[in-house]
Amino acid sequence: MKAIRKTLIATGTLCAATSAVAADLEVTHWWTSGGEAAAVSELAKAFDDTEHNWVDGAIAGSGGTARPIIISRILGGDPMGATQLNHGRQAEELIEAGLLTDLTELAEQEGWRDIVNPPSLLDACTYEGRIYCAPVNIHSAQWLWLSHSAYEQAGLDVPANWAEFVTAAPKLEEAGIVPLAMGQQGWQQNLAFGTLQIAIAGVDAWRKVLVDKDAEVAAGPEYAKVFQAAADARELARSSNVQDWNLATNMVITGKAGGQIMGDWAQGEFQIAGQVAGADYTCLPGLGVNEILDTGGDAFYFPVIEDDDIKAAQLELASLIVSPKVQVAFNLKKGSLPVRGDIDLSTANDCMQKGLQILAKGNVLPSGDMNLSADTQTQIEDLMAEFWTSDMSAEDAQERYASIVASAD
Repeated sequence: MKAIRKTLIATGTLCAATSAVAADLEVTHWWTSGGEAAAVSELAKAFDDTEHNWVDGAIAGSGGTARPIIISRILGGDPMGATQLNHGRQAEELIEAGLLTDLTELAEQEGWRDIVNPPSLLDACTYEGRIYCAPVNIHSAQWLWLSHSAYEQAGLDVPANWAEFVTAAPKLEEAGIVPLAMGQQGWQQNLAFGTLQIAIAGVDAWRKVLVDKDAEVAAGPEYAKVFQAAADARELARSSNVQDWNLATNMVITGKAGGQIMGDWAQGEFQIAGQVAGADYTCLPGLGVNEILDTGGDAFYFPVIEDDDIKAAQLELASLIVSPKVQVAFNLKKGSLPVRGDIDLSTANDCMQKGLQILAKGNVLPSGDMNLSADTQTQIEDLMAEFWTSDMSAEDAQERYASIVASAD
């Protein structure tokens, strides 16, 4: 039996929670790829070193598969002890219904406002002035991952930006290599579209559309270029028939594809495969065009459960998630950036260092999850899924997109 501690201590700060006995805490998440599993094991090990026990509740599939299951369980009166969700508006209705634990007291005791960087991460956990989640990482979507072996096979230099990537595509195809790996799921296609928005339309236009919900800009000439680029990318990915994002990443790892537009969590897959950033693969933040990253990511929420032992375990896990040791161990495996700006990541690889430098410069944007409701996000993902798997024209897709933006909440 693990020793029972009378007080909750984390990061050198005494928490208000006093504990009774060890508790089994079911933790749901959708981290099931090789790199993700290696990262989540760091959280589990840290939690198991307390008096409590991590009960893994992995849900196979992406967040789009897992989130409805998670939310349904909480609404249905069968809550887990803790659950992964993304920073943003996904938990609003659960908070409004009083179904998620208020972490404000813990956050104030441990000074989360002083250590979480950028502040938008904690803002995304805040509802009507109260904090309801513990941010665990910063994930950014705006990355192009390039296979050195693929370009070597085709006798080409590794591209330095999106324009060079598109120009090199015919040579890759002649060598039997798929230019762009793409999983056949709406969220992946929407991620690629979002990345193209920032690289091609630019930050100002992106803000007008995603933050201000300006449908005129969405229907205008700047976004017409984005949709044409998306149509070009669709053609480059025509021969990519995999479903899951990590299978698309594996196409890059094995040299079957030249590149993939995917979030920085792809780093975990390269790491598991023993590949070295800068030697075996190259990463281009902002597609090598605009080195600006969105700052979304993952956070843990804690459903309200009327059990003092579970409550103590929930607060212990929330504290551990933000602690320096766990932040380093988890994010080095995950490929994401830490939510703390006061920890040493000198051992991080070349790609992670690029992300840290961009973060240090303040070249960041809020993620789509922070700007759009889950319903609006779903509408856009459905449109992108249809666009990428059909011959829908760029003009028709843009018109429908502008209509979604016009009614976005």
